[in-house]
Amino acid sequence: MAISPVASAQSQCVMSSSFNSTESTGFSCLNPLKLPNITKFKIALCQLSVTSDKQRNLAHALHTIEIAVEQGAKLVVLPEMWNCPYSNDNFAKYAEDFDDEDASPSFSMLSQVASNQGITIVGGSVPEWNNGLLYNSCCVFGPDGKLRAKHRKIHLFDVDIPGDILFKESDTLAAGNTPTIVDTDVGRIGIGICHDIRFPELAMLYGARGAHLICYPGAFNMSTGELLWELVQRARQEASILFVATCSPSRDSNGCYPIWGHSTLVGPFGKIIATSGHEETMVIAEIDYSTIQLQRESLPLEKLRREDIYQFVDKSAWKP
Repeated sequence: MAISPVASAQSQCVMSSSFNSTESTGFSCLNPLKLPNITKFKIALCQLSVTSDKQRNLAHALHTIEIAVEQGAKLVVLPEMWNCPYSNDNFAKYAEDFDDEDASPSFSMLSQVASNQGITIVGGSVPEWNNGLLYNSCCVFGPDGKLRAKHRKIHLFDVDIPGDILFKESDTLAAGNTPTIVDTDVGRIGIGICHDIRFPELAMLYGARGAHLICYPGAFNMSTGELLWELVQRARQEASILFVATCSPSRDSNGCYPIWGHSTLVGPFGKIIATSGHEETMVIAEIDYSTIQLQRESLPLEKLRREDIYQFVDKSAWKP
């Protein structure tokens, strides 16, 4: 199947909330924070070791999710590209067409285990075929096993650091063009994939739309990971004061791409609640959304913004 990279891709987001093109709006039209019915729960960040055996990766992810549930997790997050080694050479080989159940074992497994265990799953990311294009896609499933949202990586990772690393996702992948925010049983969640975290505008948009948590499955490399991984995830919560969760594959994963690891949960005001090293592991931590409001009252950024000088512009209207 031929791969056709494109500068911008068609709209693809399946969500419990809708986006419609309309006139731009500023902060004055944004949604206030509303706490969900469940304000305190456990999250599991599954830092998996990824092999070249797809079936083994699926079985391992399933087993890890089941262990996370045994430890009390209500929300489970998987890494970026957990069903295949992170490589342009592998994406097409391991890709799935989510519209074809028989051709989507990763999609089907996540749907089934979410239903069987009664949990919400942010399914990391896997390569997805759609209309002849290849995407890096994250699916979110509810406790009923139904797809709640799908995010296609918006910002593709193209890097050329002389003497260090050369990698261009745009050689094989098409970029998504839709932000993804979804209402779940464990709060309103914004989704980004890896390089999406480098762009604060996306996190600001999610915070402005009432997100409690942003999840970033990601596979930062050794160079950018050491310099930026912790820094950017702590910074992404700062503009809106919310929770940020990242989930990476482990460093011993197969492939030529060296992975930093260090899956992390960051709370309001940039506090690291829990983190890992680079080895395969599971991070279990508690999220308490009540601390968001407490921190926002302590530092009322919304009131301090100078909209007479600058404005955040949201180019699409959103209805929760």
